[in-house]
Amino acid sequence: MIQITDIELLRGPKCLLKNANATLFPQHKVGLVGSNGCGKSSLFALLKGELQLDAGNAKVPKEWSIASVKQETPALAITALEYVLQGNPDYYALRCQLKQAEQQGDGETQAQVHQQLELMKGYSIEAKAGELLHGLGFSNTQIDYAVSDFSGGWRMRLNLAQALIRDADLLLLDEPTNHLDLDAVYWLERFLRSYAGTLVLISHDREFLDAVVGEIWHIDQQQINVYKGNYSQFERQKAERLAQQQAQFDKQQEQIAHLEKFITRFKAKASKAKQAQSRVKALERMEKLAPAHVDSPFDFSFAEPDALPNPLIALDGAQAGYGDTTILHSIKLNLVPGSRIALLGRNGAGKSTLIKLLAQELAPQAGDVFFHQGLKVGYFAQHQLEALDLQASPVTHLQRLNPQASEQSLRDFLGGFAFIGDKALDPVAPFSGGEKARLVLAMLVYQKPNLLLLDEPTNHLDLEMRHALVMALQSFDGAMVTVSHDRHLLKNTADEFYLVDSGEVRQFGYDLDAYYQWLTKANQEQKQTQVEPDKANSSANRKEQKRKEAEFRKHVQPLKKAIDKLEKQLDTLAPKLADIESQLSDNSVYEEQHKERLKQLLAQQSDYAQQQEAAEEQLLEHMDELEQQEQAFYESN
Repeated sequence: MIQITDIELLRGPKCLLKNANATLFPQHKVGLVGSNGCGKSSLFALLKGELQLDAGNAKVPKEWSIASVKQETPALAITALEYVLQGNPDYYALRCQLKQAEQQGDGETQAQVHQQLELMKGYSIEAKAGELLHGLGFSNTQIDYAVSDFSGGWRMRLNLAQALIRDADLLLLDEPTNHLDLDAVYWLERFLRSYAGTLVLISHDREFLDAVVGEIWHIDQQQINVYKGNYSQFERQKAERLAQQQAQFDKQQEQIAHLEKFITRFKAKASKAKQAQSRVKALERMEKLAPAHVDSPFDFSFAEPDALPNPLIALDGAQAGYGDTTILHSIKLNLVPGSRIALLGRNGAGKSTLIKLLAQELAPQAGDVFFHQGLKVGYFAQHQLEALDLQASPVTHLQRLNPQASEQSLRDFLGGFAFIGDKALDPVAPFSGGEKARLVLAMLVYQKPNLLLLDEPTNHLDLEMRHALVMALQSFDGAMVTVSHDRHLLKNTADEFYLVDSGEVRQFGYDLDAYYQWLTKANQEQKQTQVEPDKANSSANRKEQKRKEAEFRKHVQPLKKAIDKLEKQLDTLAPKLADIESQLSDNSVYEEQHKERLKQLLAQQSDYAQQQEAAEEQLLEHMDELEQQEQAFYESN
């Protein structure tokens, strides 16, 4: 077991843990929770031996093997399957040794290696790697792609598979669902429930935590507080303690009022009685949990839209896709005020394509499409985090939306998203992914949309912010279409579900659990059809697929070269700008005798800054174009 005794852990001047204690028993599955910056990732680094304690003891059994997910993936030429196999170093070393012995014709070494592989059950490891990759959403052809062919999100899936292939005594997972779709989340949940080793899991997905862990470690006020049970049980225990304080209880009542308003509105929909019953039960459960969030730093709501035209969008027989490739056919969808739709479907089925069509980022290829002139869209997608002005502050971002607003009113508004004090005036550049996501959401809320299009809105958000977002969405008066792997968000904000599958968009009902049943059945049917594939056809198909992939790589090569060139240009400009800014920080340069030097430095700074801005704009355009072309290719193949 791991014994943590009276530890003190500092990061710079900040004390994260002081006189903290906890015991981690073998085969226990623990959820590690707490506010951002409380020390969760630092505790992981301590367990991995990457950090030293400032006081106390943390004893990890020397014989324990530890697995965790890498945060970076180099653009390697090896295949995805090969990369995952490297996650089991003992097996991979034997595999390389065997290959070398075969090339050298060394029969004795080959026999020895085969014997060692037999002892470690190595012949099943490659099959396990394939299962891991398929479970995380990789197709049969994708497992032979080079690692360098995958985008950042898919490389993170490879890193996760690499961590899971090793039967480690201790598995440390930090936000493993962030880059997964709902199908992969379901699979990972099943995998971890049957994991034989000890697990410590950092996650902001409460349903995932509930399904996997049996113990919660809550880092709060420099202590590790241990709670038996899953996350919901932890919340109830925490709520009982917090609700005893009158001031906190008063704030809880305000949150309950939001829930009651939602329940009243929802019950009026008599045609959806079954869904109403399940949603009321969920909301009743949320009522009990509400006090656990009374100390949340987030407090915001959607203002009533200026107009609620009916319908907002109407699609009839619409087609959507990229270039000459059609991804979705015959789309029929009517969005009116109060519509609350969640899109379900496998990765690559076209959910994001439909969202882009509704956001008018994609023009329809065919069909009748109506967008009301009073439509005001609030669109959240991950690429908008990258489009933020890194040199501007949160206040500046809002000032650009409303130049007439006073700075104080904007700071008051941003306070609801925990941009408090100087944080509201700091440049965005050093912000974390969660802080950038909160800023994009703040900008979205500020514009008072009447249609929300949310594509994975909870990525990077912590549990408190997710709770605040759910509360705000429940009282939103407009229409909403959501794609998310966060089941708690879907269950508590969506009235009905649409399935995107096989190029079609169709109503799926009002019960998210039915999707899991559909997915299980569809996967079983797919396996049955692949039990005895025709070898000749399989070989021909594989050859044709590789030909298409080679053509596609050749087609996008100029675009990739342009991206590489711009990235190198930015890498060159950054130190030049930093050097000039360093020189400008020297007070002596502003003295009269250095007037010409100052003038020269300022001119260089302006020139480099303009080059940087132009290069960044081009880079974003090229990366967006590449992403669209890749999405169109993979969805059509």
